[in-house]
Amino acid sequence: MSQPDDPPPPWWERGTVYQIYPRSFQDSDGDGVGDLAGIERRLDHVAALGVDAIWLSPIFPSPMADFGYDVADYCGIEPMFGDLAAFDRLLAAAHARGLRLLLDFVPNHSSDQHPWFQASRSSRTDPKRDWYIWRDPAPDGGPPNNWISDFGGSAWDYDAATGQYYLHAFLKQQPDLNWRNPALKAAMLDVMRFWFDRGVDGFRIDVLWHIVKAEGLPDNPANPYWRPGITERDRLIQQHSTDQPEAHAIAAEMRALADSYGERVLIGEIFLPNDRHARWYGTPERPQVHLPFNFQLIENAWDAVSLRRVIADYEASLPPHGWPNWVIGSHDAPRIAARVGAAQARVAAMLLLTLRGTPTLYQGDELGIAQVDIPPERVRDPQELRQPGIGIGRDRSRTPMPWDSSPHAGFSAVEPWLPLNPDWRTRNVAAQETDPRSMLALYRHLLALRRAQPALAIGDFALLDAAPDVLAYERRHGHTVLRVALNLSAEPRPLPFEGEVLLSTLEGGGGGVLRGDEGVVMR
Repeated sequence: MSQPDDPPPPWWERGTVYQIYPRSFQDSDGDGVGDLAGIERRLDHVAALGVDAIWLSPIFPSPMADFGYDVADYCGIEPMFGDLAAFDRLLAAAHARGLRLLLDFVPNHSSDQHPWFQASRSSRTDPKRDWYIWRDPAPDGGPPNNWISDFGGSAWDYDAATGQYYLHAFLKQQPDLNWRNPALKAAMLDVMRFWFDRGVDGFRIDVLWHIVKAEGLPDNPANPYWRPGITERDRLIQQHSTDQPEAHAIAAEMRALADSYGERVLIGEIFLPNDRHARWYGTPERPQVHLPFNFQLIENAWDAVSLRRVIADYEASLPPHGWPNWVIGSHDAPRIAARVGAAQARVAAMLLLTLRGTPTLYQGDELGIAQVDIPPERVRDPQELRQPGIGIGRDRSRTPMPWDSSPHAGFSAVEPWLPLNPDWRTRNVAAQETDPRSMLALYRHLLALRRAQPALAIGDFALLDAAPDVLAYERRHGHTVLRVALNLSAEPRPLPFEGEVLLSTLEGGGGGVLRGDEGVVMR
């Protein structure tokens, strides 16, 4: 049980992370695309929220086949975003405001334009041939196995010049790196050192559970639950193409490197069931990532029974040394306000910021941005372009940040690369700054309360009994006991306990009743 005189926890346990999608935060040079100078210009907004760190989606040189997740140089800056000097200025400006800065590290694959891959595909005898995963065709001349790309189609692409296929878990422009090659592994760890030496505070590690493949590359088994209308990737169970034991050893090496720089943090993107997900914490003697990302608030039904089960099962799965984390939105997921509606999005904000564990916010969720329909002619996401009509497009979550009611919402002087949210003239930062009932005001109040109350930031957690449709739990630190009740319905429900209301998602109220779509924190 946590006590007031315990040693202070590391910043990443008590803090909150704010994800910035650089293309869509702020354009400073009039090309319709966000950049590093634009992020620096808007840092005061981030600091005023009350978060502790920012995580930047990839900013490295890239042909942008997958908008930066196809890296052509791991130690540079994409000119569209700026240069290393602009990055250094942003890092210094963030640190001056008490904000840590995390980069998005993409270790599973590079761009096919990366010099490493250009060398690798030049000849079967090139020293970097084995830095990627090449195999001979199957006896019928087809791909070496049945693996499916996460973006649809075969995970193999044939290179006529050398007569072999190379593996790509995503686009063919994103060849998978071979982490079984010691030289490749050393080069990628050197990339991490380069950025740690520059002063970054950690990494969010993209698709970490993908980075090693089973020896022999056997076929993946069929998924008996697959049906048409869902992503083609799920036609198979990724038994041999992800989550291999050797990947955990690599994560432990990454952790040892991070720990050698002091209080740095590694956040691993990992989509797995609880029991396998928890293994990515490692052991106290050989830890792996600090925070294996937990997406369950995105993936599950939005009702009290489902959320209670999700929270209880996740908490029970954690090893004693594992610290939880939660997220309700990202650059890949539908907006929370689009999923659950405007009223429940306020409840979701309170849930995210009062559960035990490190929360990650996604830019624009603090404004309650909801559904943004992207006209077919403006779709940019390669995942949707390859598999249209099944609702997996990610552009809807990557639309530009609306700052004010001026042309192009203050994001740019020209038409942005993606459409703005349709209500941007009224749903923007400037409009919500002056409205005490706004979503922005609620997020600021929640984050301020979290900072003021160690029970919310680092306290113990216990679920409580409550009426149907109500999710209730307790946070305790020393002699301080706080209780949270969230009404997941639009109808009034009995408040399951008494006390002083510290914060409600709605104005007024009280009298032992939890109003429809209301959440409260009570002492």
